[in-house]
Amino acid sequence: MTDPGTDEARQRRFDAMIAADERIEPRDWMPDAYRRTLIRQIAQHAHSEIIGMQPEGNWITRAPSLRRKAVLIAKVQDEAGHGLYLYSAAETLGVGRDELLDLLHQGRQRYSSIFNYPTVTWADVGAIGWLVDGAAITNQVPLCRCSYGPYARAMVRICKEESFHQRQGFDILYSLARGTDGQRRMAQESVDRWYWPSLMMFGPPDSESTHSERSMAWNIKRFSNDELRQRFVDMIVPQAEALGLTLPDPALEWNAERGHYDFGTPDWDEFMQVLKGNGPCNRQRLEHRKAAHEEGAWVREAARAHAAKSRARQRAAA
Repeated sequence: MTDPGTDEARQRRFDAMIAADERIEPRDWMPDAYRRTLIRQIAQHAHSEIIGMQPEGNWITRAPSLRRKAVLIAKVQDEAGHGLYLYSAAETLGVGRDELLDLLHQGRQRYSSIFNYPTVTWADVGAIGWLVDGAAITNQVPLCRCSYGPYARAMVRICKEESFHQRQGFDILYSLARGTDGQRRMAQESVDRWYWPSLMMFGPPDSESTHSERSMAWNIKRFSNDELRQRFVDMIVPQAEALGLTLPDPALEWNAERGHYDFGTPDWDEFMQVLKGNGPCNRQRLEHRKAAHEEGAWVREAARAHAAKSRARQRAAA
């Protein structure tokens, strides 16, 4: 009989839990490769949330009304909270938040390519909400059933808030599309800019993806990159019709035989260039993030000192 404490026995228990679609929790044994895959994916997700605050934060002081400012502030604040949930989930895997941030600042971990594009008009805030957050929802709702418990539970709240973000973006574009000729033109130009980068958010084609197959085998991901991309396109086409805006894809057409929309191929060369750090705003985004981290060092030091004093007082009182 195999010793239940051996790695072979632990691996069998792990495989059985994955096959039964059960949750893996932090105290459960897990293969090193599973742990590394989760750290990579959760860290990239967390980095994307905090870097993603920048394109929209740029418009808080320039939003066209007090209501729009308040809603945008709430959204950017939500993104910070999402980063907090996700870094906390990663910490349950034995990696420190400081370590993950160092890897980000050194360029050794990535964040979503979409956040390396500029927001040149107010309509871009709407396009990010509708398209970018719409793509995020498409990708993240299945993660609520991720095999790793802390990640799945974090995604439940994140997805609820992302749904609000998408509605906010749709509302901005809806108002602009029914405004002046200039406002309508601004809305259409923003959709033209953000449509293709949004399709790239799901990652490279399945034939070129290096992580999807293993992540799906472990029930971390539930659908492949191409399946998620198809779901996203099927969702936004009728929404674009409701907005009265055109998606900039000449290949977009309903395929009755497949029961899905056919659509064009993103510029994967552009995608790879952005991943390599050569996008329009790569350097700007990362340098801004590093500067903010350095300027906030005194806050982190003060928080640690306060926590140490509180623990000392509790020990003295006990």
